Amino acid sequence: MEDTETVVHSPGLMGGVSNLLRNLFGLVVSRVELAAVELGEVRNHVIELLAIFALAVMFTWFALAYGTATIVALAWDALGWKILLLMFVVFLVFTAALVFWGMAMLKQGKLAFPATMQELRNDRDMLL
Repeated sequence: MEDTETVVHSPGLMGGVSNLLRNLFGLVVSRVELAAVELGEVRNHVIELLAIFALAVMFTWFALAYGTATIVALAWDALGWKILLLMFVVFLVFTAALVFWGMAMLKQGKLAFPATMQELRNDRDMLL
């Protein structure tokens, strides 16, 4: 009786390249899906940041308007200048608060893609 040996066939060069390309395509698709999910989150933060910026611009214009009106009122030496100065300060405080709020959002990295960037770094480190 002859001993039958089981022969394990290796996939060969074309099979290996095919598997590599299939895995690479799967990796690219998963990274694109992750980026799409994060892009939805970033979009909401961008809309919020744009609204904050628009309010900051509006309050800055009010601050300039009331500041100018205060200078005019002071030049006329009228009694109503104090309320204009108070309005100028109030709008200036609102503008500063909105600017600090927007800067805090940027420092928190709410407009970044942290998970996607980490996965891309992991991929780079694995390939190198």
